[in-house]
Amino acid sequence: MRRRLPRSAALPAAAALLLLSAAPAMADPTYPTTPIPQPASSGQAPISAPIGPQPLGQAVGDAGTALGIVRLLPNAVPTSTILPGFGATLPKQSALEAGMGLSSASANSDAYLSYEKAVAQASPLGLSVGGNAPQTPGSVVQTALPDNPQPITGGLNAPSNPLLNVGLLNGSAHARWSPTLGPCVDTIADASTSVASLSLLNVIPSLPNLGLDKLALDPSTLAKGFDLTKGLQSLGGLLQGGGQTAASGTGSLLSLPNALSSRSQVKLVDIPGSKNKAVQSTSTLQGADIEILKGTPLALSIKVASQPTLKVTSTGDAKTSKVEYTAPVLTIEAGGKVLYTLDAAHPTKDIPIGLPLAGLSDQFGQLNDIPVVGGLVSTLTKGIQQVGNTAGTVLDLGVLRLSIAGLDQKSAAMTTPFKGFQLGASARMFDLQLLPTTKLKSLLPGDAASNLPSSLAQLSIGEQIARAYAPTDGVVCGSTTTPPPAGGEAPKGPVKNLAYTGGAYDTVPLFWSGTAMLLLGVVMVAAMPGSRRRPLPILAEEKPFKPSPRPRE
Repeated sequence: MRRRLPRSAALPAAAALLLLSAAPAMADPTYPTTPIPQPASSGQAPISAPIGPQPLGQAVGDAGTALGIVRLLPNAVPTSTILPGFGATLPKQSALEAGMGLSSASANSDAYLSYEKAVAQASPLGLSVGGNAPQTPGSVVQTALPDNPQPITGGLNAPSNPLLNVGLLNGSAHARWSPTLGPCVDTIADASTSVASLSLLNVIPSLPNLGLDKLALDPSTLAKGFDLTKGLQSLGGLLQGGGQTAASGTGSLLSLPNALSSRSQVKLVDIPGSKNKAVQSTSTLQGADIEILKGTPLALSIKVASQPTLKVTSTGDAKTSKVEYTAPVLTIEAGGKVLYTLDAAHPTKDIPIGLPLAGLSDQFGQLNDIPVVGGLVSTLTKGIQQVGNTAGTVLDLGVLRLSIAGLDQKSAAMTTPFKGFQLGASARMFDLQLLPTTKLKSLLPGDAASNLPSSLAQLSIGEQIARAYAPTDGVVCGSTTTPPPAGGEAPKGPVKNLAYTGGAYDTVPLFWSGTAMLLLGVVMVAAMPGSRRRPLPILAEEKPFKPSPRPRE
């Protein structure tokens, strides 16, 4: 059965999905759902209880995966909340976040609304401006209850823009929940997305729109042939700049020419030596090569040698719950030669970007009119050359920081909505940060230098998050039984303990008693003889009223 979220739930779902992939794991240990309505007064009747057998199992978990995230000015905007003073305790948001290929799967046995028990969503795009996320079109969402035997699928071709270009996106979502067994199904929630190609940032909008000739430097100190008219937003000509991001990835800061897919899944698994179940949330990625500065002589290629997988399992006990993470292994190559390797032992590498000074042209001859990247300079006659010592020969503009985000995990013993243990973790396959240097600030005029943040942009490929929360003894698979009425007799008639008022009487007998009394009253009035009223005499002339004298006794 296909089922979509109502409009009222679309905006919170999109916002939660994007913030889920952007925030650290377990930043908020609660699982927000529709709050349970409470009586307005102490004498008001409570909410009616569910009818029929109910599931015994309690399970909470979610998993989210993002193929790519672009953050401009990360950690620059304070988080606003409706609670006074609470926003100061929350981490700051990015000025703008754009996500693509988002998949999320969640399960919550204690959700108030039936369709919040299991939710699977695949979104082609997500957008957050200062922490506020509008509704995203093209998403496929499936919820349960009612149960869905088959998943829902969909696709979208996203429009081109200067920030990102996304090829054909396909998504699938499948949500399951049993009316009697609850989470004890094959897979509770399963969502996946795949993208044919991806390219990010052909311009750096958070940099001032200045030409290099406007910088506070002496043109005679630069290498011969370097073009000063190239804009700072295009990193001195390394990027395409302006217009639309090319589908091929040429002229973009980062691109993925081949397919990339993600999958988020929540399900129950067996606990060794127990008949109960554990909650398991899994996020997986399947990626291909990543290109940096594609189309330039100094293009870098990143080979994904190991695919990352994040799996969180909660048995309800801290001793047996665990996080399993397969860390990625990335090799960075240029011209077929391996320059760096990113792995758990070496998670970060800084690649500086700088303007070539006159000493380089004296050493290597005529240069191409592009900056020096990672100590590599492009010459017209000798090709790509390695600069041994860049001191005095390269003027730094910024740094490309390449990293694989290490595993971040947190845990907590929980008592609400049930007593158990919660475990969560987050990781990113690959991060690229564009960091300005202090030298760049010294080259910019006045306000542009003072407004320059510590980080200009952050590109993340393959963000993963997973959380699992199970009762202390694990998830019990079974259902309650309807208790027999008092006295052991089966209830008679279709009416079974309907709503009771404060006076403790049944509404249905009250209705029929009132109806019988009304009919009896009608019959009595109709059967009683009535007397006809005499008409008043019509006086020809009205005379003043005079009281008759009172007779003497």
